[in-house]
Amino acid sequence: MKNRRSFLQQLGLLSAGVVLTPAMISCSSSDQPTDGTTTVGDATADTTTTTTAASAVIDTIGIQLYSLREVISSDVNGVIGKVAKAGYQDVETYGYSKDRGFWGLEPKAFRELLNTNGLISSSGHYDFGQYMATGNTDAVKTYIEAGKEVGQDYITVPYLGEEVRGSADAYKAIAEKLNKAGELCKASNLKLAYHNHDFEFKQFGDTTGYDILLKETDPSLVSFEADLYWFVRGGRVPVDYFKQHAGRFVMWHVKDMDKNSPELNTEIGSGSINYKEIFDQAKLSGVERVFVEQENFAASMDPFQSIAQSYDYVKNTLMQ
Repeated sequence: MKNRRSFLQQLGLLSAGVVLTPAMISCSSSDQPTDGTTTVGDATADTTTTTTAASAVIDTIGIQLYSLREVISSDVNGVIGKVAKAGYQDVETYGYSKDRGFWGLEPKAFRELLNTNGLISSSGHYDFGQYMATGNTDAVKTYIEAGKEVGQDYITVPYLGEEVRGSADAYKAIAEKLNKAGELCKASNLKLAYHNHDFEFKQFGDTTGYDILLKETDPSLVSFEADLYWFVRGGRVPVDYFKQHAGRFVMWHVKDMDKNSPELNTEIGSGSINYKEIFDQAKLSGVERVFVEQENFAASMDPFQSIAQSYDYVKNTLMQ
């Protein structure tokens, strides 16, 4: 895609190691912070590499459409129009099925709707539950077909069911399946990405599920979409991971944590996560796309006002 090509030329780094469910299910964690305060950490990497302004790396702001799940099913045309009006240039899909398409639209029709509103979709979340349980790639192939039709770059794994992630060996088996799915995507000129919640940070001896996925997956086949809120909920510092695995976090989910109730989201810039420090490390991360997401809204907040407020903060504060 043109935007992505211009970004890569502008970034001028991406090492050889970087190539790159119907819903995104909220998960709780026993080790989540409870005081609502968060820090990014005391990273000490070479500042000549890591302090490039985020605006020099990220050239579009997207939204994960799960944020608008309460309204999009009944008015996909209207919702897409309002997303464009709020300023977004990119949308990340969720919930595709071969029978229902994207909220009742076939992939080609959905892409036409995006084109009409001046939008692209560079990533989609697809349900990998059956594939992770059985290894059958039939569903994955339908996702690849849909993603190509829409014009997406990434087929993204959004969630792992409890039944497939109970041990270190289970995560190694998941990594093997991710590599295989990544090969299928690569053969179609697409890429595979993995999106985290907080359960991946559960300890298995001296490692975690997430560390296993990072170690056991092939960087040329599997990239990562860092959900920054869930990193913090899991008691982790995103920038630490950017340093340890530079260039692998090609997409971010940006959503803020309510200062009084960490289990709730709030508009970007209104919560407790220090996004300025995180965005200062964007180049180290390897990020190409950021997607605003909000899984819940305050009762008094109109969702479209909320997403516009978050867009304005990302664009005018974080990307300056």
